[in-house]
Amino acid sequence: MRGLIAGVLAVSSAALVPHVGFAAAEPTPAFVREADIVAPDGRWDYANWDAGHGRLLVAHGTDVLVIVPAGEANAKPVVRAIGTIVGAHAALAIPGGNRILVTSGRDNTVRILDAESGEQLSSIAVPANPDAALIGPDGNTAYVMAAKAGIASIIDLTAMREVRQIALKPGLEMPLLVNTHLLAVNNEDANEIELADPVAGKPLGTIALPGCEGPTGLAYAPADGLALASCANGQAALVDLAARKLVQRVPIGAGPDAVIWDAVRHRFLIPSGKTGTLAVITLDHGKARVVATIPTEPSARTAALDPVSGHLYSPAARFLPAEPGKRAEIAPGSFHLVVLKPAG
Repeated sequence: MRGLIAGVLAVSSAALVPHVGFAAAEPTPAFVREADIVAPDGRWDYANWDAGHGRLLVAHGTDVLVIVPAGEANAKPVVRAIGTIVGAHAALAIPGGNRILVTSGRDNTVRILDAESGEQLSSIAVPANPDAALIGPDGNTAYVMAAKAGIASIIDLTAMREVRQIALKPGLEMPLLVNTHLLAVNNEDANEIELADPVAGKPLGTIALPGCEGPTGLAYAPADGLALASCANGQAALVDLAARKLVQRVPIGAGPDAVIWDAVRHRFLIPSGKTGTLAVITLDHGKARVVATIPTEPSARTAALDPVSGHLYSPAARFLPAEPGKRAEIAPGSFHLVVLKPAG
């Protein structure tokens, strides 16, 4: 992500379904805010939920935060920082054990960590700037997107080595695995979705996203066959992957960097860091609708969902004024996770 913190099918504007705007949001909030989880300062990127262990994983710049939220087993959250990473982008739980995959963007590696001890079990060289990643349903295959190199790396998690590369284009962001033979990846530089067959190891063309600038987050509603991409220009793009076309744009907040599909509640969730809002989007007969816009905090641009409880965890921090030509620094002691609980 930016800021670490078969052929192209063009779609005319007439084919896009406009949304009525934020005024149409339902008055009853979809979430209520709970107490924040305080954690050590550090820049961050993706957050992911580890369902096997009931915990949150946050790619946290130079390490990985492993967080067990407060619950019946513990009166307050348990926060640990593990690993030594050089620009952590994604941290994912590897099923069937206690290992974590981390993309280390600044030294072009994928690290495998023991989640309990923090010990590094493997360092796997990959193409330039590994960023977003996913683990397939077999639990043994990881798909890592090298943003600068424009290459999708396929990693065998048992052998802990790269087994294949698929050459796409620079600018790769969040991927999703539609099925065994179809990988879809946002390209924030080309404003499109790249398609590839991970078994054959070859690209399958692109889907243009007119009106969607800098797509980053991407999630999929499998029963509907629809994917939703978050765009840097305050839009979300609904895409029919089978038909390979953009079907709708929906206005959201500014500065989104993730999309989450809540399969239990049949809705998309998009946090936007510039406006400090969360868009709750439902699907109805193939159309997307914003049903609520929830206040979060500025900088809360990624999030992880506990699908059982419905709790959403979004990393955030306050930033000091930036000096000319430099990135803004985090205000000391301000890093935390915004915790949202489903209303009602």
